[in-house]
Amino acid sequence: MPEKKIKIFKSKMEHAKLHDIVHETFSYYFKKLLNGETGFLPEHQIDEVNSLTSYNELDNGFEEFGNSVLKKSVVIKLNGGLGTSMGLSAAKSLLNVKNNLSFLDIIAKQAISSGIPLVLMNSFNTQKDSLQVLAKYPELQNKIPLDFLQSKIPKIHAENFEPVEHSQNPALEWCPPGHGEIYTALVISGMLDTLLKNNIEYAFISNSDNLGAVIDYKILGYFAKNNFPFLMEVADRTEADKKGGHLAKLKNGQFILRESAQCPEEDINEFQNIDKHKYFNTNNIWVNLKSLKNILKEKNNILGLPMIVNKKTVNPKDSNSTKVFQLETAMGSAISVFEGATALAVPRTRFAPVKTTADLLSVRSDNYILTEDYKVIPNPERKLKPIVIDLDSKFYKLVDDLTERVHEAPSLIECEKLTVKGDFKFGKNIKLIGNIEFVNENNYQIFIDDGKVIRG
Repeated sequence: MPEKKIKIFKSKMEHAKLHDIVHETFSYYFKKLLNGETGFLPEHQIDEVNSLTSYNELDNGFEEFGNSVLKKSVVIKLNGGLGTSMGLSAAKSLLNVKNNLSFLDIIAKQAISSGIPLVLMNSFNTQKDSLQVLAKYPELQNKIPLDFLQSKIPKIHAENFEPVEHSQNPALEWCPPGHGEIYTALVISGMLDTLLKNNIEYAFISNSDNLGAVIDYKILGYFAKNNFPFLMEVADRTEADKKGGHLAKLKNGQFILRESAQCPEEDINEFQNIDKHKYFNTNNIWVNLKSLKNILKEKNNILGLPMIVNKKTVNPKDSNSTKVFQLETAMGSAISVFEGATALAVPRTRFAPVKTTADLLSVRSDNYILTEDYKVIPNPERKLKPIVIDLDSKFYKLVDDLTERVHEAPSLIECEKLTVKGDFKFGKNIKLIGNIEFVNENNYQIFIDDGKVIRG
């Protein structure tokens, strides 16, 4: 029976002209699913990580060494996301985020400033528009292509374990395999061999929407000088991070990453215990490409990353549509595959993702500044803790709604907390100070005049 079902999926994937490695990898995980494996990693199988080397402990010698190996380095950005949760239908990285520059503009300028090649891992949905943006920067052109493509895999019908069908929109029959696919995508595209032929040995990989993820010469030096095959940047977990994945150790001492989808229901409390599981994955990853090439060769291009089974509906916007399984892997989970892989505790400033319109509003405001070398960093003049922003999802969840109501981000550098309930429209040159709460229970919009200074 399993082989019969695998053949059905193979036929579908061949028809879509997907590479054999994509099918072989899918089959590897599909067999696990058919065998009843859940991808769960229960609490009793892991130990907590109590201490790690900290970025602040690294001496300046590592920075000097990092500078010496810059020519052997590349920056790879995960750029396949569409930002659908924020109402976007194009690449999320095209969104204007600071000083009329998009994520991708800022990433390009960072790469030009550092002199390190930039490569994007695009999806079929993001490739065309993203490459059009990069075409504005001829300085980025070199022997290394600017991008490679991630693949797609079929969604699995949750009841009969066959390819799900959606005749109205066949595109919904497919899903991305998670960013853990980057390692095989590097092989399939030929990008891994291209990088190695150009003497590129060290790859810094991060999400395109994480404005804190810039090349750091000290971390590069620490990674290269110690000849680590793999390094994950982690940061201290706070209450805001407790639902996300955390770093742990297997009983044999090997690091492992546990995502929320891998946690059994009965272990949720322990999973969210930030005093026990202290570190979360920033998804800033450093990979030695020679080590990656060797391990892929040993394993016939299937790394065997821990499986994540995501339970969804075939149409994510329709909770009544057919239930499906999506088989995914996480890029950071490769920490459990590379012998000698390590983790480094880094400052929170290296994790500044824009996942919501509240994040976007904060970054667009004076809470963040754009430096001369195109780093988006917290404004050093802010003396308060990081701001907490709570926007009414009815009026501000989508980017278009936010842009329509907030033409210019108010000054938030002296704002501790901002809560907006109801429909407000903000003018220009507004300054908010302290703990501010706007409440509009009427069925009409309230306008906040230009130049207002409002104190909590």
